[in-house]
This record gives sequence, structure tokens and C-alpha cells, in this order.
Amino acid sequence: MNYYLLPAVGAMLLATARTFAGPAVTIYNQNFGVVRDTVPLDLQAGENEVRFTDTTAHLEPDSVILRDPAGQTELTILEQNYRNDPASQLLLLSLFEGKTIDFLIERPGQVPEVKPGRIIRSGYAMHSQAAMQRYGQNYAITQRALGGYGGGGDNQPMIEMDGQIRFGLPGQPLFPSLGDDTILQPTLTWKIDASAAGKLDAELAYVTGGMSWEADYNAVAPEQGDTLDLIGWITMDNQSGKTFPDAKIKLMAGDVSKIQPDAEMSAGYSRRESRNDRSPVVTEKAFDDYHLYSLDRTTTLRDRETKQVEFIHARGVRATRIYLYDGARLDEPRYRGYSVENIRSQADYGTLSNSKVWVMREFANTAANQLGLPLPAGRVRFYQQDVDRQLEFTGENLIDHTPKDELVRVYTGNAFDL
Repeated sequence: MNYYLLPAVGAMLLATARTFAGPAVTIYNQNFGVVRDTVPLDLQAGENEVRFTDTTAHLEPDSVILRDPAGQTELTILEQNYRNDPASQLLLLSLFEGKTIDFLIERPGQVPEVKPGRIIRSGYAMHSQAAMQRYGQNYAITQRALGGYGGGGDNQPMIEMDGQIRFGLPGQPLFPSLGDDTILQPTLTWKIDASAAGKLDAELAYVTGGMSWEADYNAVAPEQGDTLDLIGWITMDNQSGKTFPDAKIKLMAGDVSKIQPDAEMSAGYSRRESRNDRSPVVTEKAFDDYHLYSLDRTTTLRDRETKQVEFIHARGVRATRIYLYDGARLDEPRYRGYSVENIRSQADYGTLSNSKVWVMREFANTAANQLGLPLPAGRVRFYQQDVDRQLEFTGENLIDHTPKDELVRVYTGNAFDL
């Protein structure tokens, strides 16, 4: 199990393993998610210490909620601690600073030997990524520089061996133990005051970074005609540091206000053929001022995994082709350095400013047009079938969140013959 229940006083108690529901995850398309999990508690009267070691590596500690979902037990939390410094070589070196440990020294063509060495300086000074984000760029740069060994700076380990001091490790360090107060996984610890002994399944909820999702679409048109087939995919990316087995997953679409640093988001784009004789695997409903999409079955979302599910497969969508000329669009190389007043005074403004005619595909997001589902923002790729029945790529662009019954107009490129 991934939890421990330790009373602050009295005899040691072991947590009782009980069957409970799997985790639930709501992923937002802004690089964060909300995790809900279950923590079985077997509380003794008085002060208890509860340790939970199955959180993500990007948990926001001040977002944590621990409560009785039934509302029958009031949990008085005296203290909460979150640690995300799992044991590593550098951390253990820091724990044994000033002490002598053995080093395994291996040299080519020689018999390995074990020699003692005293750790003068470990070189460990790296803070967590969360701390770097919280305290700003200058702090992050300073901490990375101090990290030295493995962190890019000059603060390497200093080891005394055979009466000499050397920078760097002379060999593989052999630690006698993990040291006191080390952890192997990100860990939440609570001190909970209970007025009486009792058991309950507490709900744990928290906000975490390292999760994202996005929608993208493939539009396939025949050789002739104004219809196309639209296939929509949801791509989920889990970089949270935790695997969610048999999880209930929801996806929130909309611009939820969230204070967070800018981050690069990436997702894989693989495709597969899909069957049409099955019901949708994703359902949608309005939620507050946003839209919530729910997978119809539980699934395992592994750490560092990109998972895709199909949520739209519409055939015969009427999508007309239109051509648009914008004569007032500025030719930036031609008018670079001009003020707006000077540009407007040019005799050819509006006639020679743009020599390209845009190709647009336009379709109505309505039930009558085989759609009628709120479309999350994403990339739309267009393909058209050639006479040899092979598909050729004809353009792509991005769409914003589009409510049902709205018109979708997508720029796919410039016309060659116009």
C-alpha cells in the first residue's frame, strides 16, 4: 500500500488495507490538473501522524484538501508537510557531509578496491522546481549554479582521501544506510487530532502541474464535392511523476483563470483507424461557464505517457470552400518602417497591399450538419483524396473553443491560380 498511519504517541499501529475507489483526474488544457484520491484512515484518539506516498511530483501543497466526503467526521489537521526530495546520490552525500564512507574504485585492467574517504562538501544545493518557479528566475539561476555537480556550476563534491583533497568523486560511494529522514517518493504528511478513535475513507484532492490535454482534428474530403469526414481526437499528456491506475478521467475545456508560470507544452500526434459501429467514448456537458468532457470508462494513465481517444467521428459534414481577398492586409516587407498615417496616404494602399487570395473551408457546427458538439480549441488538418484514392495534405490551422451551432471558418492556404 502507499500510505502509513503512525500514531504520535502510544504503540505502533498499522493501516488496515481496505478496498476503495480508484483515483479521479480532471485535466485542464492549461498544463495542470486536479487529482482526487482516497486515503483510508484508522485514527486513534488524540494526535495521529498520517503519511501518504502516492502523490505527483508537481503537487501544489497549498491546494491540498483532506476531508470526509460523507461530512460525518471533522478532521482537525494540526500540521501538513509536503516533501519532494527523494533519496539520490547527491542528497545522500549531503546527509553524510563531515563523515567517512567507503568508495568503490574501479580502474581499467586493475582489481577494484574499496577505500575510505571523508566527505568535506557534497555539492548538493539544488532546490525543487516548484521553489524555483515560486521565487523567480534569478533565484532559479542562482540555485542551478550552486547545484554544481550535475547542476551546471562549480560546486563539485570535495572528498578527502589518503590525506589529499580532491574535487569530484573518486569512485562509486557506498553508503552505510539511507540516512535518517529520507524518502523514496514525494510524500504528504499530516498531524491529525481525533477526539475519538474511528475509521473512515478520507478524500484527498489537490492541484498538480505536469498534465495537459488538447484536441486536434482530421478532416478528410473526397476528390470532388463539398462534404468531408471530421475525426476529432483528444490527446492527454501525463508528465506529473505519477501513474493513475484505473482512473476516472475528465477534461475541462475553457479559459479557467490559473496563476502559473509559462511552460512549454508538447504532445504526440499518432493516428489509428477507428471503428464507426460503436458509441462515443467521450461525453460532454456544460459545467459552470466551461465544458466538461468525460471518458465513459476508467483507464490507466501512466507517467510520461501520451494517451489518445477519439471523441468525434462525423461523416458527410457539409464544408464549403470559399475564397477571400483582403486588400487592406499590409505587406510587411513593403511597408516596414512606415507610420500608419503614411501607409494610408499611399495611392496603392488597398490594391497592392496583398497579392494573395486565401482558401477557406467553412462548416456549421450543428446537429443538422452531423456535428452539434462544443469543439475544444485545437489543430485542424485537411486531407483530400486524389484520383488514385490516396490522401494528400491540403493545409492546417487552429480553431478556438467553438460552441455548438456556431460557424467554423478555417484558413488552409493561398490559391495558386487566383
